[in-house]
Order: sequence, then structure tokens, then C-alpha cells
Amino acid sequence: MLFNSAEFLFVFLPVCLVLFYALGRYASRRLALGFLVAASLFFYGYWRPEYLVLIVASTLANYFLGRRLAAAQEHGGNKWLLTLGVTANLALLGYYKYTGFLLGTLAALQGAPAPEVHILLPLGISFFTFQQIAYLVDAHRGLAHELNLPRYALFVTFFPQLIAGPIVHHSDVLSQFQRAGLFQFRSERVAIGLTLFLIGLFKKIMLADSVAVYASPVFTAAEQGVELATLEAWGGALAYTFQLYFDFSGYSDMAMGLARLFGVRLPQNFNSPYRTTSIVQFWRCWHMTLSQFLQQYLYIALGGNRKGPTRRYINLFITMLLGGLWHGAGWNYVIWGGLHGFYLTVNHAFRAVCPRPFWDRSPLLAVFPWALTFLSVVVAWVFFRATSYDSATQVLSAMFALNGFHLPTEYQTQIGPLAPVLSQLGVSFDLAEMPTFQGGPQLLWIAGLGCLCVCFPNSCELLSHYRPCLSVAKHTRKPLFPVRFRLTAAWAMGAGIMGLVTFSHLQRISEFLYFQF
Repeated sequence: MLFNSAEFLFVFLPVCLVLFYALGRYASRRLALGFLVAASLFFYGYWRPEYLVLIVASTLANYFLGRRLAAAQEHGGNKWLLTLGVTANLALLGYYKYTGFLLGTLAALQGAPAPEVHILLPLGISFFTFQQIAYLVDAHRGLAHELNLPRYALFVTFFPQLIAGPIVHHSDVLSQFQRAGLFQFRSERVAIGLTLFLIGLFKKIMLADSVAVYASPVFTAAEQGVELATLEAWGGALAYTFQLYFDFSGYSDMAMGLARLFGVRLPQNFNSPYRTTSIVQFWRCWHMTLSQFLQQYLYIALGGNRKGPTRRYINLFITMLLGGLWHGAGWNYVIWGGLHGFYLTVNHAFRAVCPRPFWDRSPLLAVFPWALTFLSVVVAWVFFRATSYDSATQVLSAMFALNGFHLPTEYQTQIGPLAPVLSQLGVSFDLAEMPTFQGGPQLLWIAGLGCLCVCFPNSCELLSHYRPCLSVAKHTRKPLFPVRFRLTAAWAMGAGIMGLVTFSHLQRISEFLYFQF
């Protein structure tokens, strides 16, 4: 069931809200929590009912194992039991997600054809597996003592964040399920939750899906071996850069808004990452819950920065490689992670030599590191989007004009006196057309979305007066237009119009990009 589907919006969600608050008020809080667990399992099983067995078994096994680890910690701990639990979770994830990748890699090394593997990836397995691994590790450390099965089951299966995050830490939400105020219907809570949900829905349907039509043809052509023009390659890469952001941040906004409707605050997952001026800042603002998980449970476990700068850079690189592999079973994801590992290493090394660079003294000078950061991210996204190394290099070669800068012959007459100047600079007017570049409309979409990312507040900043999430992270670069949402008639009318426009386009339903991870 998709958040942007009619059955979710007009049947599942209203029924869940009414029954949850009715049970909490007129029956019992325990029954209301149990209903929310059952509703979340129904939401998950709506896609493939057979995978209900998987998530229920995983939840029960990790709950009882966590209790054993918490009890053992009082007597000195049981590292063997923790190792067993983490290995079992990773083995489950590995079987469903990486079996085909591993067998295909082994076959390639032996020069044999890749075997056919038909294992359907369960939705959300990467997310709920990481959440439960963190719970087991913290139980071993004496930091998790959840004795209530319904609350733990809700922590794992809570439908707003079950499929694609944010990756929720047990300490963030388990305590919220115990609050008496959780079961009290409040109009302000509903108003903020619906507004945040509508913002996310608008991002997905009206922005991400609209710009996707400019990205997909470029990468499809590259996969087919078509030689791209430079404008086509840049148009596709930039369109995907904004498609991915508005698709995934839109899902995160919808998840936070839905959780807020039920009185729960989820962690912020995006903090205007395309406004950052370094790769270090980018990873503090992009998929923040994954970054925090990798830092706390992988980077620090590898040694972090405790053993000198060289070891620190190695740990950073390994962490990002594995973070790339977490996103998908393919070498393109490994390359994407490796690129970001390299970026982070260079960024930290530069900061060690120059802790206060000149651009920190002036907002105008910050344009240069911003442009370099954004360019680096766009280049890496090409590997993230491409389905093979060859198609990625095809796009990148065109982006950097390694095969020459070519334009259609009709442009030569359209630009008039500029044509001879461009010709002297090496531009060739020898193309019949650029089939995957849509000219003005595509440029307007890219420029408009770029302006929206850089110049305007993100969703949590916009609603910061009402604490829409657990914490609104502070950003080093403020938006040019720092508007803030207020519970007024004008803002309510604006949100309503946005909702009507979005609902009128519900017929073009598409899955969220991060469902594949």
C-alpha cells in the first residue's frame, strides 16, 4: 500500500485514526497500541502477505534475544549471544538482498554466465533490520530494557516509517509509546501532521514525479549504448539529483506527518543537503538517520578516529563502502559509496590542514565550496542511478565533454552571433537533434527545484514553531527566504489548495525510489 494511493488516503488512514483514538479513550491504551501494531502489519502484508511471517518472526526473535542480552548484561554481558543475534539479522538481510549479487560476482570471476536468482526483496527489510541490530547492541551495552512486547513490536512495525525510514532508534520512540498524551486527540497535532504529510505528498507527486520524465530517458539511452550530448547528460543527471531528493525527503515528510497524527515524533531525516558547503556537512544533512547509524554502530566500532588520522580515513572509507552496499546489491552502489568515502577523506584532510578556510568569513565566498560540493554529489549520483558501470561512464563522459561538445545544427541559427564564438571554443553544431533534452521546460524545472532546495526552508524548518519532529537540526547556511508556518487561516488555505492540486494528480501513482532498498 502506497502513501500516495487512494485506498491509503481515504480508507486505511482515516479508519486507523478513528479506531486508535476511540480505543485509547473508551477501551484501554494497551488495546489501542495492539490495534496500531495489527494495522501496521496489515499495511505491510497488503503488498505480499507471505512476508508477514518474516517480519513477525524477526520481531519476536529480536525482542526475546534483546531481553536475554539485557539480563546477561547485569552479570557481565554475553558477547557470544550478541554476535549470534547480529549475524542472524545480517544473514537474513544478506539472503534476500545479496544472494543474486554474490552468485553473479562469483560467476563473473569464473567466466561463467550469471545464474538466474528469483528472490523477491521484502519491503523495508534493510530498515527494520538495522533498527533491531541497534536495539540488540544497546541491550548488550545496558542501554535498552524494553520488557513490553506490544511497544517493541510497534517500534519495529510502525507503518509510517516501516517501509523506507527514517531509521528509528529505540530510544527515540519507545518512551513515546508510554505517554498518556499519546492517546488524546488534539486538533493542533492533527493540523501539523496533515500539513507535513501534504508537503511530502506534494513533493512526491508534483515535484519528484514531474522531473523524473527528464531523468529516466537519459539513463535508459545510456544503458542502450546511445552516445549522449553534453546538455542531455547534464539535464538527466541534474533532473535525477532533484528527483531523488524530493522523492525521498517527500516520503520522510509524509512519515513524520503520519506519525504526528498519532502523537509520535520521528527524527528528522533531511536538512537541506543541497545547501551544504562540504561533503561532511552533506552527510550530516542527507538521510540523517542512516548517517547516525553508520557512525554509531559501524564507524565507531571500527575504531573511529581513536587510532590516528590514517586509521580514521580508512574507517571512513570502509564505512561509506558498506553504506553504499546497504543501498543495493550492485557494484554501482559500491562505487557510489567509495566516491563518498574518498570525498569525506579529502574533506577531513583539508580541514585538518586548513581548519578555517577563507570562505567561512563571507557568505558570498561560500558559493565556491557549495558549487564544488554540489558538483561532487551530482557526479556520484550518476553511479547511484545507473544500472551498470558502462552506462554510468557513458553519462559522465558526455557530462564532461570527453567526446566533444555537440549541439544540434538548428541551434547555430538560433543563437546568431554567438555561434562563431562557440565554434572557436570547440563546440560542434553537427547533431540532428537531442532526443532526451527538452530544452526550456527542462531547464526551468531544474532551475526552479534548485532554487527551492537552496533558497527556501525545508519542511522541518518551515514548521519549526510546532516541533514537527524530534529535533529540528540547525543548519550552518540559512535559507534566503526564512518563512515560517503559522496556524492561521491564510496558511490553512494555502495547505488546502496544495492538497487539492496534489489529489487531482493521484491517478499517476508511482512507487517511492527508496522502496527498492
